[in-house]
Amino acid sequence: MNIEQLLRFRHTQAARIPPVDRWSPALCGDMPLTIRADGSWVHEGRVIERERLVQLLTSLLRQDDVGTCLVTPVERWRITVEDLPLRVILAEWCDDAWWLTTDDGDRFRLDAEHPLSTSTLPSGDVAPQVSVRFGLHARVVRSVYYQWAEAATSVEVAPGEWELRLKSAGSMHLLGRWHDDCVGSEAP
Repeated sequence: MNIEQLLRFRHTQAARIPPVDRWSPALCGDMPLTIRADGSWVHEGRVIERERLVQLLTSLLRQDDVGTCLVTPVERWRITVEDLPLRVILAEWCDDAWWLTTDDGDRFRLDAEHPLSTSTLPSGDVAPQVSVRFGLHARVVRSVYYQWAEAATSVEVAPGEWELRLKSAGSMHLLGRWHDDCVGSEAP
């Protein structure tokens, strides 16, 4: 993988996401590259400081049956991801939808194609995530979750059972659920 050549190509291609979902190279192995839970990228023990390089590498990610991979037309390398490869760091309400921005600059709408769900953190806690592209998900950072919690609606779905729902682009997204007997200790 020639990084400088890829950086030059990305710089001339108006920063669009390549069609990594259509590329089918064989798996070359495991690359000593880790995306930490805080969103930082580490190669062979050193944090990658070059923002353009991280953006390039992020554009080459997809989720395969073997894990999270960096993909080019001729190579596919599995990398280590501590939690999720992307993070939703900004949410803006516009035209009856929440528009989300990830830490690498992806911008998309929270909708049926990019639904909100939950998954388990490395700590064992459950946290929200959003589907982004090519099987990849982004962790929703705490500030965005709190912003949504303020905008969401509480709905009693059964006696003493509640859901916190967020509407966006005509779809309802579940932020959390709780029972009357656990309010104050386990409510979202």
